[in-house]
Amino acid sequence: MLTSRCFLLVRPETVDGRSGRPHTRDVAETPFENPLDAADPLGEALHFLRVTGSFYCRSELTAPWGLTMPDWPDCLWFHIVTAGRLLLVVDGGTRVLQPGDLALVPHGQGHTLHSEAGTLAPDVRSIEHEFRNKYAILRHGGGGAATTVVCGAVRLDHPATHHIVPLLPRVIHVEPTSGPHSEWMQSTLRLVAAEAAEVRPGGEAVITRLSDILVIQTLRAWIEHDPAAQRGWLGALRDRQIGRAISLIHRDPARDWTVASLASELAMSRSAFAARFTELVDEPAMRYVTRWRMQVARTWLGDDGATVAEVAGRLGYQSEAAFSRAFKRVVGVSPGAVSSGRLARDEADRLAATFV
Repeated sequence: MLTSRCFLLVRPETVDGRSGRPHTRDVAETPFENPLDAADPLGEALHFLRVTGSFYCRSELTAPWGLTMPDWPDCLWFHIVTAGRLLLVVDGGTRVLQPGDLALVPHGQGHTLHSEAGTLAPDVRSIEHEFRNKYAILRHGGGGAATTVVCGAVRLDHPATHHIVPLLPRVIHVEPTSGPHSEWMQSTLRLVAAEAAEVRPGGEAVITRLSDILVIQTLRAWIEHDPAAQRGWLGALRDRQIGRAISLIHRDPARDWTVASLASELAMSRSAFAARFTELVDEPAMRYVTRWRMQVARTWLGDDGATVAEVAGRLGYQSEAAFSRAFKRVVGVSPGAVSSGRLARDEADRLAATFV
């Protein structure tokens, strides 16, 4: 689940219950085996990003109108303007969105949409609409100039999300520009606009799937081109040696990693590796290893339906109790709260239910 929850620090594996036994990797064990080249750790992180939709809405709006989007910190909001124009107000800053524009509010914070400055903006959940599973059709406004916008609240799955989302700006605004990548995105936006213009069988499925693709493509474009993405964890992935170390950890979280074994893989001295890893990633290597294991465990428990005992064994813990203690220290909740996907499903159901 997309989240910005702070992680508590944990002690090394020998204290938190890791077995320390030699690890024989079973490729079928982990959903994070890399199908890409080992020399591209950043590509691996982008490859594994995937969207889980919580709510999608096609809004047919006529001026004057305004909408308030609620604060959902575990989700990413997106808005795709297919006709007309609107004002997006986030943290007091205003952006004008035109047809073909896409805006992401990556941290799920509350914000407003308006036909013009100063219009009343009731909570979107309080307005009458047609609801079809996780897809809604909303008609609202005073009968003036028309605007059509596709909105959504989605979650990003995969442990890498926990590192990427905190680095994102408050708003990512994509406007029509020239270039092959922009043309691909604009072609997709035109498909969304065509589906939104006319209700047809299967239109909801087309819009939701295209929206998911656009969200991932927008994040990829930001990571590849924004200077802010060259620093921190994303910058570390671009480093030839530390990026490879991160990739090794991601691929094989159950391996009995130590600073010495990681340094050996990179042909670096232990001290040089430890210092450089901490400098680029902003935390020591073994703390990162343990935190990554818990993020992987959360995904296994929540999305794959694995039991706590299964996950503990797959990650090399001596006992289920030792794993549970480590998990709660890092994630903040017990593994039982996440097991069998209850946490993810409850959150999605909560979001959708607010619109019924």
